[in-house]
Amino acid sequence: MLWQSVVGKLWLTILLLVTVVLTVLMVMLLRFTEDSNLEEAEGRLNSYANMAISIYESHSDFEGTFDYLQTISNEFSINIMVVENGEKIWSATDDAVGEMDPQELVSGWPTDGLQQGERTIKEDSYPLNGSESEETEVMIVGAPLGQGDDTSAIFLYQPLAAVEEASEETRRLIYLSAGIALVLTTIFAFFLSSRITAPLRKMRQAALEVAQGKFHTKVPILTQDEIGQLAIAFNRMRRELNRNISELNQEKEQLSRILASMADGVFTLDRNAVVLLTNPQAEQFLDMLSYEEGQAKQTGNHLPLALQPLFERVVHSETEELQEQSVQGRSMAILMAPLYEENHVRGAVAVVRDVTEERRHDKLRKDFIANVSHELRTPISMLQGYSEAIVDGVTSSDEERKEVAQIIYDESLRMGRLVNELLDLARMEAGFIDLNKETVEVDSYLERIVRKFANYQKEKLLRIELVGAEPQQIANFDPDRIEQVLTNLIHNAIRHTDANGTVQVRYEREANYDVFSVIDTGSGIPEEDLPYVFERFYKADKARTRQRGGTGLGLAIAKNIIEAHTGMITVQSKLGEGTTFRFLIPRMSVLSDESSR
Repeated sequence: MLWQSVVGKLWLTILLLVTVVLTVLMVMLLRFTEDSNLEEAEGRLNSYANMAISIYESHSDFEGTFDYLQTISNEFSINIMVVENGEKIWSATDDAVGEMDPQELVSGWPTDGLQQGERTIKEDSYPLNGSESEETEVMIVGAPLGQGDDTSAIFLYQPLAAVEEASEETRRLIYLSAGIALVLTTIFAFFLSSRITAPLRKMRQAALEVAQGKFHTKVPILTQDEIGQLAIAFNRMRRELNRNISELNQEKEQLSRILASMADGVFTLDRNAVVLLTNPQAEQFLDMLSYEEGQAKQTGNHLPLALQPLFERVVHSETEELQEQSVQGRSMAILMAPLYEENHVRGAVAVVRDVTEERRHDKLRKDFIANVSHELRTPISMLQGYSEAIVDGVTSSDEERKEVAQIIYDESLRMGRLVNELLDLARMEAGFIDLNKETVEVDSYLERIVRKFANYQKEKLLRIELVGAEPQQIANFDPDRIEQVLTNLIHNAIRHTDANGTVQVRYEREANYDVFSVIDTGSGIPEEDLPYVFERFYKADKARTRQRGGTGLGLAIAKNIIEAHTGMITVQSKLGEGTTFRFLIPRMSVLSDESSR
């Protein structure tokens, strides 16, 4: 509405102020005009009275005197009445004061009678002869005649209607002037207020656009007054706000990208344990935790129940807390710290890290120490025991001493193999493996490796077959390292295959790979052990493996050799049906293509 706008309020204020000023001035002017008219009328009557007395006293002829008085009455439009000894002897008009005894008029004058030389003006209402109204307000001037005669006087009177007509005309002029001034003030005030508030309206529209995010809106600077300075300040504020918002958006986007690219999960909480901010890793962790608690998905952004005690400890103690939580078979470490607003805790921030691999490595490290100690303890114990037997002279015959020496020799070889394999594995895992790749004819290469196990065929009564290798087929790899892999795989297959079984060495050529397989019909590997067969010291049947001379490092070494060739090794097995080890080596064309990329 108009009255609720700045234009309306300013216009109404100016209009009311001018109205009050005009009203006060008009009242004072009317009062001044009326008083001036009365004083002017009184002054004229006094002048006429002096003139009439002078004429009356200077002429002895009453007829001539009355003619002069009649002339004065007609010329100046006043009424003259002559009273002698309380009796009216002459009147200029017939509308003289009627029904008023001249004696009483003279004696009842406000001055307690007219005295010599006095001029007294009296305003009163009297009935005039010929007047339509009962009484008419008149102004009377009384002047005494003669010496010491207080019953003879000349009265000049004039109805106040003439004075009121002049006052009424003046009043109309004043009212008209006040109305014109009020109209002009209204137009001027509305124009002035509109002109003053036009920049304010533009700034209001610009402020609304800025509130909607349109920071390029500019307020025009039309004047150099306070409003112009306000427009300059508004434009400066808009530029600073645009710059600050842009910087905040950049920082927010940068923070969002940093959080999204972090490997660790990060989420923040308010005082009521409501999740405010998460990155994808933290959101996945919270969803997994909520799923374990029976919820399909993290709903309501509330912290899962498993983390509520941690959050309460952090808020109440105002210290960092660390907790490890197992979620869906993975170990997650949660570090939570309080967030402050001035001196009060307003929530918490938590960092979630997947420590499954670290825990697995810790376990492998512990297992490695235990396995190495276990593997070394047996041969060392046997060496110590048999050495004591020789020292103590328990072995009396040459055959016994030779048998004990052979056992000591075998155990020392076993310890040597273990140490060498450990050194090889350590160098491979550290990246210090040198490959001497050559072009190898696969057929003759595999036949030579299979022939090494001819004695095993006779001793264990099983068959070792070579399948798929054809003459003039070539491949490129390190022959010594691949022979080490194949020897280990064939030796493992022979150890775990009973009499009349079969061990098959197969070669295949695929599109981009040379594929080698070692297949046996032995006892197989339990399904639960398959994921761990390539780990160090892992043995599916530790007792039987130790009896057969295994250290548990061969497959780990084989895996490192194949990976050094940028290949891949896999295992398939069924308990009681046999096992298949298969590894793939990329051909030279594939390797050259990858290196060219």
